[in-house]
Amino acid sequence: MPTPSPAPSVAAASLRGGLLAAIFLMATSAIGPGFITQTASFTARMGSAFAFAILASILIDFVVQLNIWRITALTGRRASETANAAIPGAGYLLTALVVIGGLAFNVGNIAGGGLGLNAMIGLDPKVGGAISAALAIGIFLSRQAGLLLDRMIIGLGIVMILLVLFVAVQSNPPVGEALRQSVWPDFIDFAAITTIVGGTVGGYITYSGAHRLLDKGLTGEANLKAVTRAALTGIAVTGVMRFVLFLAILGVVASGVTLDLSSQAANPAAQAFQAAAGDWGMRVFGVVLWAAALTSVIGAAYTSVSFLDVMGVRSDAARSRATVVFIAVSLAVYLSLGTAPAAILVFVGGFNGLILPIGLTIFTYIGYARSDLMGGHRYNRGLLALGAIVCALTWYMGARSVSTIFAFLGM
Repeated sequence: MPTPSPAPSVAAASLRGGLLAAIFLMATSAIGPGFITQTASFTARMGSAFAFAILASILIDFVVQLNIWRITALTGRRASETANAAIPGAGYLLTALVVIGGLAFNVGNIAGGGLGLNAMIGLDPKVGGAISAALAIGIFLSRQAGLLLDRMIIGLGIVMILLVLFVAVQSNPPVGEALRQSVWPDFIDFAAITTIVGGTVGGYITYSGAHRLLDKGLTGEANLKAVTRAALTGIAVTGVMRFVLFLAILGVVASGVTLDLSSQAANPAAQAFQAAAGDWGMRVFGVVLWAAALTSVIGAAYTSVSFLDVMGVRSDAARSRATVVFIAVSLAVYLSLGTAPAAILVFVGGFNGLILPIGLTIFTYIGYARSDLMGGHRYNRGLLALGAIVCALTWYMGARSVSTIFAFLGM
């Protein structure tokens, strides 16, 4: 009689669960209400040529996430602590940028939650925003916050992918033309690439999955291969979601439907979903937007607070309290303003444009010169070379972001 195969160990199951949670936290954080709106707006303006910007953002994402996830795992420290150890004071700067940027972006995320529930069931956006924020707070107050966080992120991420895929099939996009233009576009809009990269890799998003892995204990050279696979899988999940969303909207645009981009109240993504699937499409859009908003609220709060280790916020209880305050302040700002004003979003966009190159520069330096922070590990030189190239590119994008802020403010 053959001997039965042993059941997977608890450690193996925990490893898989931790990696899956990190993958979906990074992926859903990268696809928030802002990204959905940006994708609809750029697709309406650029058509199939926007596929190149999507591909470019995925390639940049690949280099950034792979380097930061791997170096974070090797150091076994959060990004703020690693930055302080490498360059005294750098961690405090990075923390200030991430927390301020994450707080302001969460105003937009909560607004997205309100708009999602409005499209889904007709609820007043302010009430919907308050309910979304309260749900996120409830998760962090729970005694099983870690388990709830992981399950919520994974569940909502899968729902988002399936619903957007449904709309993409309904809209019947020109897939062949989109694939061609992803590598050979009719024209290239660098402003579109800068905006998409800032909204999907910049700010807290870069560190969300990496910090989740730390909380799961997945650190050191022994886990490096697993962390690398998780980073690659996370980038693939994010890339598929971005491209499927783009195809869903492209199908509507290619059919001759003109999306309204002129008024401030215009919602081109909602228009596209409704054009593709009627009133049911509007409900689907509501679910997708709400799921994207809620996961982004959770991701922004969790990751921003995780940077406060350098300020002495280290215990689980202290982090939970800080996270609740973070979300509550975001909600209070949203309720007082009613919307996420353009000035705030432009200002935060500039922050995102600065956080990415600052953080990537610090991590590239660590990879080249501070093997002592990585347990003596000699970091992969090929990945570092790619990191240096992307680093230079993100500094250029950061400069563009700052100049955009100054132009907007008339300075």
